[in-house]
Amino acid sequence: MRNRSCALLMLLLSLTETVLSGNVLVLPGEYSHWKNMRIMVEELVERHHNVTVLTHSASPTVNQSEKARFKFMLFQVNASAEEADRVSQKLINLWLDQDSTSFQKLASIWDVMSGGSRYMQAVCDGMFKKDLVDLLKESHFDVLLYDPMMPCADLLADVLDLPFVISIRVTFANTLERLCGQMPAPPSYVPAAATQGHLTDHMDFMERLENVILYIVHTAMVRLQTMLIHDKHLSKIAGKPTTLCETMSKADIWLIRTYWDFEYPRPFLPNFKFVGGLHCKPAKPLPKEMEEFVQSSGDDGIVVFSLGSLIKNLTKERANTIASALGQIPQKVLWGYAGEKPETLAPNIRIYDWIPQNDLLGHPKTKAFITHGGTNGIYEAIYHGVPMVGLPLFIDQPDNMNHMKTKGAAVTLDFFKMESKDLTQALNDVISNPSYKESMMRLSRIHHDQPMKPLDQAIYWIEFVMRHKGAKHLRVEAHNLTWYQYHCLDVAAFLISLIALVAFIFVKTCSWLFHKCFRKTPRKTKKE
Repeated sequence: MRNRSCALLMLLLSLTETVLSGNVLVLPGEYSHWKNMRIMVEELVERHHNVTVLTHSASPTVNQSEKARFKFMLFQVNASAEEADRVSQKLINLWLDQDSTSFQKLASIWDVMSGGSRYMQAVCDGMFKKDLVDLLKESHFDVLLYDPMMPCADLLADVLDLPFVISIRVTFANTLERLCGQMPAPPSYVPAAATQGHLTDHMDFMERLENVILYIVHTAMVRLQTMLIHDKHLSKIAGKPTTLCETMSKADIWLIRTYWDFEYPRPFLPNFKFVGGLHCKPAKPLPKEMEEFVQSSGDDGIVVFSLGSLIKNLTKERANTIASALGQIPQKVLWGYAGEKPETLAPNIRIYDWIPQNDLLGHPKTKAFITHGGTNGIYEAIYHGVPMVGLPLFIDQPDNMNHMKTKGAAVTLDFFKMESKDLTQALNDVISNPSYKESMMRLSRIHHDQPMKPLDQAIYWIEFVMRHKGAKHLRVEAHNLTWYQYHCLDVAAFLISLIALVAFIFVKTCSWLFHKCFRKTPRKTKKE
């Protein structure tokens, strides 16, 4: 009897697990975006959900042949991974190029846009082949999770009639969130991400003027780009006029990969969830040889240096400048770099093709982190409380490092103009001045003091969407308003017209009464 009761209990528990498990379709981004999203995928699997990662044959970083606890589904596209990587490298080279003329830069921009457009069209065409769409429909997914780096993913969710969740880092001037997600972004105190990355939430008149202009420029650029590239492809596939914002605006939840330890305070909507640092975790032991080198640093400690996975090489001049600077500090340096070995490499520096960045930042001997300013690296530094020296290069990196500089946790240098003495001085300041460490520890305490861990919160909202077949009750009505209705310009026009009409009637009435009461009576003639 006892055995039968235990068997019944186990059956009930297994049924409960089956009921709670969902069927998740994931369309990943590339490079660091996929590394970040994979953490969520692994956690979903850990919680007994069935996860299918839909990727394509031209993906440069999603390795569908690897062994994983989740399932890969591959579709063929008329492009290659090398072509996709070339587009990314051209974009990076465009940002890094300091010597080209304006004409050459314009030509490079057009080349990158054309290559990106061809790549996007190839991916979208492959994604919407009838056999694949039918197979996805037969799989009966409960939710779609995607990164906007994967083109046409939101349109696929619409075709499959699935609720979907976006995983995104806040974009330039909050364009996608502001234009497509209706997230409020008052330019008076929400800074646009500029190339120089110097605006904060405390702006004087000239900075607010610059910020408004940046919002206008970024909005125009995004509108033009989506109109010329994205909207055309989306409309062709959908068979009707469709825009990127129209499809993206249907998202049930936006998972923003930052948090208030990093962001400036600002308004946000109920379907926007800030989950920055969801990939962070306690440090693991280092490889034996690396640990021995770290321990050899003594009381001076170590400096961790990485410019991310996309920067595969530096110019000889820049590499030697950096190596000369690192050779002048007492700390040991672990440098993640796959390029040519600098000529000025000092004995206190070790170069590795790859470094366990999170584990190194969590090591008690780590004194500082030299970084390009990628969001993943910044959050690992916040998580472990390591102050930074920023060498931002492109895209959102200058703005990221400006956030950390404003919060007193980093020193930022111009990568292209700095000399060896500048980097040496910056490292000495960050390591010897306790205010940087204190500021970073304050941010770290804020990050850890949350009612729910970022990863748990991200998974909770994905599961929430599955449980309730969407989260449209969190979606604001602003999505259904025209631009003039959103800004109440029609109401303003009505009120102004009404005031003008009342004023006109009042003036006319006063004029009539004045003439009626004070006009002169005509004199009588003699005959009368």
